[in-house]
Amino acid sequence: QVQLVESGGGLVQAGGSLRLSCAASGRTFSRYAMGWFRQAPGNERQFVAAINWSGGNTYYAGSVKGRFTISRGNAKNTVYLQMNSLKPEDTAVYFCAAKIDYSGTYSTGYDYWGQGTQVTVSS
Repeated sequence: QVQLVESGGGLVQAGGSLRLSCAASGRTFSRYAMGWFRQAPGNERQFVAAINWSGGNTYYAGSVKGRFTISRGNAKNTVYLQMNSLKPEDTAVYFCAAKIDYSGTYSTGYDYWGQGTQVTVSS
């Protein structure tokens, strides 16, 4: 059974930083793309960042590019999201997601999802 567990969320002031982690289990994730999404109250879930199976390619939403960095651990079953220069509009529940990396697209089509971790940025 595939399981994704996020951690690292919390409350931070604007301009601060947080590092989210996602631990994946249940199968070998070396051929899986991993992504981060977020959902604010009243809004649809939106793509934040993704990393391909090898970790060699990363993708970002325009709103976070230059502030957020996605990476994955050596064992490929852990993915991180380093978030710097946080803004109040980054407040949301952040979700980790995974899919087999075959399509070349990274903002949609994920098969597995975590339960989410709350990030709140105060002004």
